[in-house]
Amino acid sequence: MPRSRTYTYVIDQVDEQIVSGALRVGDRLPPEREFATLLGVGRGAVREAIRVLEAYGVVRTDPGPEGGTTLTSMPSEALTQVLRLHIGLANFPMADVIEARAMLERWSARLAARHGSADDLAAIEHELLQMENGRSDREAFNEHDTAFHVAIARASNNRLVADMTTALRDSIRSLVLESFHGHADWPALAEQLCADHRRVFEAIASGDESAAADAVEEHIRSAYATLGWGRA
Repeated sequence: MPRSRTYTYVIDQVDEQIVSGALRVGDRLPPEREFATLLGVGRGAVREAIRVLEAYGVVRTDPGPEGGTTLTSMPSEALTQVLRLHIGLANFPMADVIEARAMLERWSARLAARHGSADDLAAIEHELLQMENGRSDREAFNEHDTAFHVAIARASNNRLVADMTTALRDSIRSLVLESFHGHADWPALAEQLCADHRRVFEAIASGDESAAADAVEEHIRSAYATLGWGRA
């Protein structure tokens, strides 16, 4: 096996153990020397593999004699990092990103209307109020806009839908802010966005799943058209 590829072999072995159920969240990988011996690779390959797995959010390495490399679960952070890089490199056309957002956020809004608790609704409304009361600050507006969609995703009570929605919305945060700064009539845009978000919130709060799904999709597509995302 080429020396430069041995770390991918280590990653593949960990992947197989996770998929088979032999390794689970909270389990520790063997110490570096032992792991290298078990797999028949150099310690450098093990170190490189661990660095990659840490970037994926699959493992966490704690220093010290009581430390070690433990399997963890940080899907949102890992998905966000990967999506941000690929979107930045234009590996995903923005039109595809918008379609994915529309599909995912329809489900998030529908499930939030079905399962959202009083605390969930309070978290969503908090971000909405922050947007409505802080329209002059585009950076803060964008942060609360992102948090609004993330709060809906979390209220869905479906972890996979929530993590995927959160990762996708968060990955375009900087692109949205750039569009905000480039828009000729920010006050009018902010007014429209607040109205869109309030319509989404009210549908969720009323438990109307279809209205919530339609409202969030209409908002996403309207913003896409207004800001011109994806245009070359």
